[in-house]
Amino acid sequence: MANLIIDTLKDRTFDAIVIGSGMSGGWAAKELTEKGLQTLLLERGRDVKHVTDYPTAMLNPWEFDHRKQVPRQTKEAYSIASKNYAFYEGSAHFYASDADNPYVQDKPFDWIQGYQVGGRSLLWGRQTQRWSDFDFSGPARDGFAVDWPIRYADLAPWYSHVERFAGISGNRDGLATLPDGEFLPPHQMSCVESYFKQQMSQHYPDRPVVIGRVAHLTQPKPIHTQQGRGQCQHRTLCERGCPLGGYYSSNSSTIPWALKTGKLTLRPDSVVHSLIYDPVNEKATGVRVIDAHTGQMTEYYARIIFLNASALNTNRILLNSTSSRFPNGLGNDSGLMGTFIAFHSYRGRITAQYDGFADSTTWGRRPNSSYLPRFRNVLRQETDFLRGYATTFATSRPAQVDRSGFGADLKDRLTAYTPGPWHVLSGMMGETIPKASSTVRLDPSRSDRFGIPQLRVSVAYDENDEKMLRDFYEQFTEMYERAGFTQIQTADTGRLPGSENHEMGGVRMGHDPKTSLLNRWNQLHSCKNVFVTDGACMTSTSTQNPSLTYMALTARATDYAVRQLKALKL
Repeated sequence: MANLIIDTLKDRTFDAIVIGSGMSGGWAAKELTEKGLQTLLLERGRDVKHVTDYPTAMLNPWEFDHRKQVPRQTKEAYSIASKNYAFYEGSAHFYASDADNPYVQDKPFDWIQGYQVGGRSLLWGRQTQRWSDFDFSGPARDGFAVDWPIRYADLAPWYSHVERFAGISGNRDGLATLPDGEFLPPHQMSCVESYFKQQMSQHYPDRPVVIGRVAHLTQPKPIHTQQGRGQCQHRTLCERGCPLGGYYSSNSSTIPWALKTGKLTLRPDSVVHSLIYDPVNEKATGVRVIDAHTGQMTEYYARIIFLNASALNTNRILLNSTSSRFPNGLGNDSGLMGTFIAFHSYRGRITAQYDGFADSTTWGRRPNSSYLPRFRNVLRQETDFLRGYATTFATSRPAQVDRSGFGADLKDRLTAYTPGPWHVLSGMMGETIPKASSTVRLDPSRSDRFGIPQLRVSVAYDENDEKMLRDFYEQFTEMYERAGFTQIQTADTGRLPGSENHEMGGVRMGHDPKTSLLNRWNQLHSCKNVFVTDGACMTSTSTQNPSLTYMALTARATDYAVRQLKALKL
């Protein structure tokens, strides 16, 4: 019996444990295994294998049981997830049921959850922009939140490292606010996008318009074909899973790469309850895991642990990791864990019409739009609100359809393409300010089906967000008018905090253990062998889509962690 116990313990002991298999967790697994570490990758959801587990990827609209709509019963079970822009019959299986994964909303908050191998890397929008020094230095300049312990120069080589492997399409634009990267050939702007770019250059030289940068293989390099990935076919059905591997996901890229090393153990259906802390060695020794099917708890052990469970779940796991040394959560000496949560505001939208280019239209599909980087409060504080917003700029020329009559004449009219005027649209992505009052906590009385305390979320818009929204309306109305657009209309989308999967903070980086939880290497200040490199680590949100930064931070932190291990400092 003693030998059996020893063998079982050996089977449950690894060099490293990674919690979460999504955007950053896949990168942690890839980097750690490539560096020779036996690594356990834990995922609370089911297994999803690249290609074989994308059941709707090749279906035509008429092949869906409900013509891509979801039944009322499904919509009720996915009451929050169904609000997401990518949710429909073809993608619903990649979202977690809200009925099975409840949380408490002190204030309205749409937490979009996706539990399977690959996590939300199967659902992300794939827009990838680097941060600049204007973003990393923002809190230090205006005094809100705390200073980032790193700057662009610290992350620049890791951005390059990630971009080369993932495959990013974009143009080298030479902008200080939006650093260039390692790009595959860019997509082409439509004629109206190029026209708007020229108009902004003429009237607003500080407001450049660029083609969106996206994680799509426009021209695969050898490193991508080695991953088994192929060129993006611009089907724009990405949320179903791409059997070609045309866009980056953990499933098509980092996880298979890690598995090829022979050093990765992937364990799906494994719900992490908490981390185990050893007060004698002042380190975390492992994790407690609940089997999603049997409810049995098992402990796994490792020398280093990476938390990549997604921002709110990472907060939840650490808050639930209590001990006599850390009664309020592992590493939470400052009491700040779960505070200073932030997100991106997607409330602003403006549409218009353009009567030019009557002889032109678009051809094919594209997985991105054009993009205007933040131009407010960059060099100086010029408005009555803090920080700023980036925006998309998209164009289309929908057909004018006469639906009158019936029979053969109606069919002929419906199938005839008569282009109408150009439609243009801009959507705002606003930076919100992390505040002490924006929190996630463990509910003292409510637990989930695994007996883990539910998360209690208290996050809302504030006056700064309202002022920013009004400025977006004013500035883009003026810009659209200058460009000669007509029928200009502004709209508040009503999207709640959290609705875009960009929740961040709660375990933020910083210089001082009194005001932050993590150091410049993403280590917990008071538990050095635990690293957090998903959205929970973010000190501020900037106006860029965050996933590329999560991946770069993860690659940087794993490199540091392995060097520390080899030097016997962890």
